[in-house]
Amino acid sequence: MRYDESRAAGYDAAHAARFAEAEAVVDALVGLLPPAGATRRALELGVGTGRLAIPLAARGVDVTGVDDSQPMLDRLHHKHGGHRVHTVLGDFTGVDALVEGEFDLVFVAFNTLFELHDQEAQVQCVGGAARHLAAGGAFVVEAIPPDLTRLEQTLTTLAVNERQAVLQATRHEPESQRVWGADVTVGTDGSVLARPWSIRYVSVPELDLMCRLAGLHLRHRWGSWHGEPFTASSPVHVSVYGRR
Repeated sequence: MRYDESRAAGYDAAHAARFAEAEAVVDALVGLLPPAGATRRALELGVGTGRLAIPLAARGVDVTGVDDSQPMLDRLHHKHGGHRVHTVLGDFTGVDALVEGEFDLVFVAFNTLFELHDQEAQVQCVGGAARHLAAGGAFVVEAIPPDLTRLEQTLTTLAVNERQAVLQATRHEPESQRVWGADVTVGTDGSVLARPWSIRYVSVPELDLMCRLAGLHLRHRWGSWHGEPFTASSPVHVSVYGRR
């Protein structure tokens, strides 16, 4: 998925519900950091327009965000508080070449790990995150646990307002663990805009194995950012890993 100018311009509006829950996510992330007063460094992979990075920096955390879309980073920089976030333009598959030093927190939110195109890239990303993790630090991944019974072909409504409707169509390719889709915006003026995308999903056990290969072990797995237990019916998992 390429976040060009057009996609970046509509990103915040298309994901308004995610922005509404940002403070709860930041509360959980801050709870994984050292106490206030200590030097606290956080690294977000796929920082986007700063949904989490900006409020996290407002809490006094030294935040670095990596993203491969300049239009998304431009929007982050123009937001109130965006100047507090250090940003790096680049593909976070190879995070070792993009950032230096260790971080108390490295996180990948909102299925962003799935946007890496294959398993090799995802393994490389997890390994890079582990190498930049400080002693006692946490690597956090938020993602959906793939439900293979519901991934075949879908058409859902993402948003509707007085100006437009945003629909999402998807197709599943199980042999490669890929989902191909398009977000289609239909305007009341008759305009139609389709934004194609694809993800390579990772099962929960596969993610655990990737982290284990990188020398990390599971500390917590929650069913949401509010910390409730993860169960078979949880719509997402928030998995927290640390060094062995």
